Parts: sequence; C-alpha cells; structure tokens
Amino acid sequence: MTENTTALVTGANKGIGYEIAAALAQRGMTVLLGSRDRARGEQAAARLRAAGCDVRPVVLDVTDPATIEAAAARLSRLDVLVNNAGISGPVGEPPSATPAATVREVLETNVIGVILVTNAMLPLLRRSPAGRIVNVSSGVGSLAHHTDPGHYMSGLPGSATYPVSKTALNQLTVQYAKELRKDGILINAAAPGACATDFTKGLPFTITRTAAEGAAVIVELATLGPDGPTGGFFDDDGAVPW
Repeated sequence: MTENTTALVTGANKGIGYEIAAALAQRGMTVLLGSRDRARGEQAAARLRAAGCDVRPVVLDVTDPATIEAAAARLSRLDVLVNNAGISGPVGEPPSATPAATVREVLETNVIGVILVTNAMLPLLRRSPAGRIVNVSSGVGSLAHHTDPGHYMSGLPGSATYPVSKTALNQLTVQYAKELRKDGILINAAAPGACATDFTKGLPFTITRTAAEGAAVIVELATLGPDGPTGGFFDDDGAVPW
C-alpha cells in the first residue's frame, strides 16, 4: 500500500518528521507535509520535490483547531496519518518543581493535539481502503522500562512532562485501536529512538542515530498490510513493553 495513496505527516518540516515524509513519498505516496510555520514547510517540501517526490506543504498547528480544520477541508483523500508533532518540555526539571502550566502545554501538543488531528481526519481515513495511523511515541513512555531496575531508564531523573505525555499517547493509541478495528484502520505507536535532531540538542550525551534511521519503524507501520497489528507499541526490535 504505497502508490496512489495520500499521507499526512505533522511536524514534518525537519527532523524525524521530514524523513518520514521523504520515505513515504519515495514509496510513491502523495505526502502532505504539515508544519506550523508556512515558510519552513514550503522550503522543506520544495527540497523533496526537487528530489522527485510528490510532497505538498500544509500549514498545520496541532494546538490550533482552525489550521487542523482547514487542512482537513483541503483534502479529498487520506490513507495514512502520522502524528509526529511533539514538544519535549523542560529537561531535568523534577515533577515537584514543574508548574502545572508547563505540564498542560506539553500534553496539549503531545496528546490533545493528536486527538484533534486524528478526529478531524477520521472521516477521510474511514473512506480509505486501507487506513493507517501511526502515533510517534518514545521508549520513555514505557512504564516497564522505568520500573525495571535493570533498564537504564529506571535511573533517569523524574519528569512530569515528556515521559508522562508519551505514556498517555500509548494508552490513547490502544483506545483508538479498539474503536477503529471495525473500520479496518490500523493504528500503532512507534518509538523511533533518540536521534540526532534539534529535538535532542542539549542532552548530556552524544547521539549518533540518524533521523532517517528513527523514521524507519514509523514508515513500516504506516505501510502495514491488512494482516498487520493494531493497538501496539513498536521499535526497531519489535514490540516495546508497555
């Protein structure tokens, strides 16, 4: 399921989102490249069109219902939705020192934004012969990782923002899967791993994994066949423990 299909990728003007858009377009899809900033979105889409890809920019801020509704209105078809847009929130700030407004901001983008975009696009996806949704999550959303004394994440500082939002996103994925199974729409969460992008700048360790490498599992889930899984959480190695 690649040719003659249309995909929308949010937060796709750079980083992993850009590589997802590129990979889907290289498989023959028409890709709508979502970006909050019009100019950056147009520049990113132009680079991919110069490489022979059918990529079209669309202004889409996942926290702004008006831009979401406008994006949905311009589409006559949608087969694949990749909810990639996300923010990290403060790094290294403990839960006891995190203002509620900061937590709310991260959840607004990473969870509520996914609900807004998904619900707006569902009428189109339900008309697709093979609708697919991928929510870009993270390994830090795994409760099993954080509570396993043998896993490095159990030693990470506590945070009330990004990890919490990704755990919530994983549960949201499961709930949508329960609803959409009857429609033949497959929805899964993907953990691309820590990649060398603007998103990970400032972390106290070196990251060598590329955005293209991180995008691979997302592209795989976006192009699943009819017998593929739904309601799962996956990385390069397969299922990730909840």
